[in-house]
Amino acid sequence: MFPLILLYVVLTIIRPQDYVPGLETAPILPVVLLLAFAMWLASRSKTFEAPQFVILPAFLLILMISQMSNGWAGGALDELARFGPVVIAFFVFGAACGTQKRVRIAMGVFVACATVLALHGVEQVSTGVGWTGTPLSEGGRIQYVGIFNDPNDLGLLFAATLPMAVFLGRRGTGAMRPVWLVAALLLLYGTYLTNSRGAMLAVLVVAGCYVWYRKGALVAGAIGVAGLAAMKLLSSRMEELDAGEESAAGRVDAWYSGLEMFREHPAFGVGPGNFTEYNDLTAHNSFVLVLAETGFIGFVLWLAFVGYGFWMMLTIVRHHGPAGADPALQAEWVAERQMALTLLLSLCGLFAAAFFLSRSYMVVLYLIAAMVAGYYVGARRRWPALPMFRLSNGGWRWLPAGACSVFALFVLVAVLLRTT
Repeated sequence: MFPLILLYVVLTIIRPQDYVPGLETAPILPVVLLLAFAMWLASRSKTFEAPQFVILPAFLLILMISQMSNGWAGGALDELARFGPVVIAFFVFGAACGTQKRVRIAMGVFVACATVLALHGVEQVSTGVGWTGTPLSEGGRIQYVGIFNDPNDLGLLFAATLPMAVFLGRRGTGAMRPVWLVAALLLLYGTYLTNSRGAMLAVLVVAGCYVWYRKGALVAGAIGVAGLAAMKLLSSRMEELDAGEESAAGRVDAWYSGLEMFREHPAFGVGPGNFTEYNDLTAHNSFVLVLAETGFIGFVLWLAFVGYGFWMMLTIVRHHGPAGADPALQAEWVAERQMALTLLLSLCGLFAAAFFLSRSYMVVLYLIAAMVAGYYVGARRRWPALPMFRLSNGGWRWLPAGACSVFALFVLVAVLLRTT
């Protein structure tokens, strides 16, 4: 099961089926996923111990109901075919990532795949076209094929995998340490080549969160200000980072349109994929997109799905660890905390970038979320003192959290509209 779902990750990111002659019509990706799913069904390592394993199927159901509530009964089957594989991949990958060793391997696969895409971008800059036959996008920004044909999507991947590369290249990791550190530098350079403001801000968020954890909020704030200044010098698009700039103003208008869609369809939204039926531009914000397309019910479920991942990793990072002075046990706990911090920083990079992109249903987001959920389930088995998260115990809190988040989005958009 684990090798097959890792192969699925590789095919999802590197995507040879999109450019290698003879593979374009072969159903490689669904076949690999179905084989992994079949092995998951036969496996004893299936797990449903994290709330995300309940929330995600419920979110799929809301996607289907949303289509039907907007007058398209056949859309429910379309959503099942489109988002159902994402749910399957989440269940299989989550079950496979229950040990530290497997999580490290999964991180290595993510980093290796992202590095391949960064190298493709380096070739694009050097020759004008990558080995996939894909040229530079408008403005000289690098791009890839398939789900990464937008430079912003590449930047999201690089921002999410950068903490993993640094973790794998930490001291004491042996002969592979230089390889992972070079990969981290390539991911940083790849982020620069995407010229994606959202991705650059996401990298800054990752660095700021790490410094905050190590040195406190004051130092993190100072480094954040310095980082913004440096990015404005490095990127021509960062110099335009202003709500009144044309591209940014268009995004704010799209956010406003999304909130208006929510006001007109508060329960189930306008239906997945229907945002551009009401607005010329997509939402350019994963949170606004979910709110507009699935309504308050879908938004609360998605917010809970995302929130539990952060909550789980924060729980490990903040946990006092095992009692006693056993050096071996303390060393094991330090390693556990380092891995949790890495996954937490990856989530920070992922969702900081997603805040400026419409990637609410992107499979890579759910694969990383599956790694987080599976890792926490495994960590609880290794450290029974860690709390178990249940929807039946405090799950109602996501309702007021969702309401407060919607209010915050309305306030943010109102403020930004006044500054344009």
